[in-house]
Amino acid sequence: MTSLEMALEYIKINNVKFLRFQFVDIHGEPKNIAYPVKLGTADGEEELLGVLENGLFFDGSSIEGFVEIEDSDMVLKPDLSTLSVLPWRPSEKSVARIICDVYRKNGKPFEGDPRGCLKRVLGEFKEEFKGEYFVGPEPEFFILKNENGKWVPGDNAGYFDLEPVDEGNDLRRNIVFALENLGFHVEASHHEVADGQHEVDFKYDNAVRTADSVVTFKTTIKTLAKQSGSVATFMPKPFFGINGSGMHCNQSIWLDGKPSFYDENNPYQLSDICLSYIGGILEHTKSLVSITNPTVNSYKRLVPGYEAPVNIAWANSNRSSIIRVPAARGKGTRVEFRAPDPTCNPYLAFTVMLAAGLDGVRKKLIAPEPVEENIFAMSEAQKRDANIASVPSNLCEAIEELKQDKVLKKALGDHIFNKFIEIKTQEWDSYRTAVTDWEFNKYVKF
Repeated sequence: MTSLEMALEYIKINNVKFLRFQFVDIHGEPKNIAYPVKLGTADGEEELLGVLENGLFFDGSSIEGFVEIEDSDMVLKPDLSTLSVLPWRPSEKSVARIICDVYRKNGKPFEGDPRGCLKRVLGEFKEEFKGEYFVGPEPEFFILKNENGKWVPGDNAGYFDLEPVDEGNDLRRNIVFALENLGFHVEASHHEVADGQHEVDFKYDNAVRTADSVVTFKTTIKTLAKQSGSVATFMPKPFFGINGSGMHCNQSIWLDGKPSFYDENNPYQLSDICLSYIGGILEHTKSLVSITNPTVNSYKRLVPGYEAPVNIAWANSNRSSIIRVPAARGKGTRVEFRAPDPTCNPYLAFTVMLAAGLDGVRKKLIAPEPVEENIFAMSEAQKRDANIASVPSNLCEAIEELKQDKVLKKALGDHIFNKFIEIKTQEWDSYRTAVTDWEFNKYVKF
């Protein structure tokens, strides 16, 4: 853990003049207060140490999903280990960000803070199981360019293509350098399947640090794309007829300091804990997607075809199921949940995935047999015969599933659970009452 003295020295060495106290709202969108560093003035160092130790007050009623105006005073308490200079800002008189937890004015953690929610569930997991939770996400994104006033895919390249057809190669290069400057361990970058679609992979870590990284990752990519004259979007399905963007989440749990998913003597070399964890994810999938796929547009991606993970089943190497267990065994044994998309709040998504998996472990659920044949090629009758259900077809259906899920409600807590349902119900109502161009063109006869 970084000490106050180490944080102060970092700020001095890097000539930091603005320190952004960053947090997220219920959607996972980053918010911040920029604190002007006044080192060199009479009381500047003492004041800086005070805010680093005690935090900054802010108006929580202005943040969606937080509190009402009559209870608006809240505090941002910085996590000193997240202090980092922003590489896209000038190095002279630089800008740094520090990620914060949200507290009430009485000093208690705010129950509506997504980061705090994840930390609470992880604390309970550690106390009950001596457990640790690791996540490795794979967020995809599109780079768009403007053609005659319309935003279109930035190129017509495909999977693993090279320049000149891959026109995003230089931007991805800059993204990788920026992420590495922010402390990321970048493992690979490449063009994805769809036109203008890209992926940059970074190493797994514990769930809080990984969620922090997802938020930083998205901010970095959007910022560098804008600086290049492009636009980056993590919208799951920005264009009809081509693949959408997902955020497959590889996850594992360690118990008492040891990996728990591998057992060389079991079928598929997967431990009973791993199979029960898979069973828990499958049992809660229909409600999980309300959090991991939280927008109206998310369900334009979750349709048959386009390699979409709509089939509630698991497999070893078969990518047509919603859960896949990659080939690595031993310490690297992990479960890949393929439904999430990058519009999710990563803190909440990781919270509910862990809660669902642990529900399976506690109940000692027995996962069904893996489905190794191509489910995409099956008819609806064949899927019914194999007991393979599908994810909800829209946000409304997913929210209805969430309302009935006591396990996820407990994990999220009453505040986030109720606020999330309220906000997403309003979003669905706004969508279902809107009149689209498709409807106008379909039904207006000239």
